[in-house]
Amino acid sequence: MSSYKFIRKSHRYLGIFIGIQFIFWTVSGLYFSWTNIDEIHGDHFKITPKTRTFNNLKPIHEVYKTSVSSVELRDINAIPYYWINNEKLINAHTGEEKQGITKQEALAIASNHIRNDLKVKSVTLLKETAKDHEYREKKLPAYVIDYEHKDVIKVYISQADGKFQTIRHKSWRWFDFLWMTHTMDFEGRDNINNILLRVFSLLGLITVLSGFVLWFVSSPTLRKLKRKPTHINS
Repeated sequence: MSSYKFIRKSHRYLGIFIGIQFIFWTVSGLYFSWTNIDEIHGDHFKITPKTRTFNNLKPIHEVYKTSVSSVELRDINAIPYYWINNEKLINAHTGEEKQGITKQEALAIASNHIRNDLKVKSVTLLKETAKDHEYREKKLPAYVIDYEHKDVIKVYISQADGKFQTIRHKSWRWFDFLWMTHTMDFEGRDNINNILLRVFSLLGLITVLSGFVLWFVSSPTLRKLKRKPTHINS
C-alpha cells in the first residue's frame, strides 16, 4: 500500500471514529459560549438574602471549650447559631448545641434566598448521592426543596448547619450534561484529566495533522510544481 493510500485510509477511519465526539465538543462549546452563566447558576430565581443584626451573643469561648479553627454565624429562622469547626451548631444566645435543622427551618432559609412567587411542592431529606448527581461533592445530608415550576427547580439546604448550598434547574442540567460530553468524564463529570479525554484529544490532533498531510501529498498544485522542469541559464 502506498503512503498516500495509507494516509487517506487512516484519516478516513480516524474521522469516523472520533467524529461523534468532535460533534459533542463543538455543540457543547457553542452552548457554553452562548449561555449566560448567571442564569445557569439560577441567579434569576434568587433574591438578595435579608441580613439581621443580632445582639447579646455569647462569646465563642463560653459556648465552645476546645480550640476553634473556624466559626461562622448562621441565621436559622431568625435565631443566631455558631457553626464551629465545620461540625458543631450552637445557639449563640443560649450556648445549646443543635443537632441539625428541621424541614420548617430549611424552608425558612430557602425563602430568604428564593423568589417568593415560587411555590414549594415538596421537601425531602437527601442522605447520599451518586458521583454524577446534581448535588455531588457537597455537604450531606441535605434537604431538597422542590418547586412547582416548568424548569423543575430544586434547592439544597445542608441539614447539619442550615447553609443554603445551591439551586438546580433545567438549564443547569443541560449545561451539566454537555459538560460531561465535553470532559468525557461519564462518571463524575468534573475530571478533565481522565484517560479517555487525553486519548481522544491525541487522536483528534492526529486526525487534523493527517488531513494536512493528505492535502499536501494529493494537491494538484504541488504535483505541478514538482513536475515543472528546472531551466538552467548558460
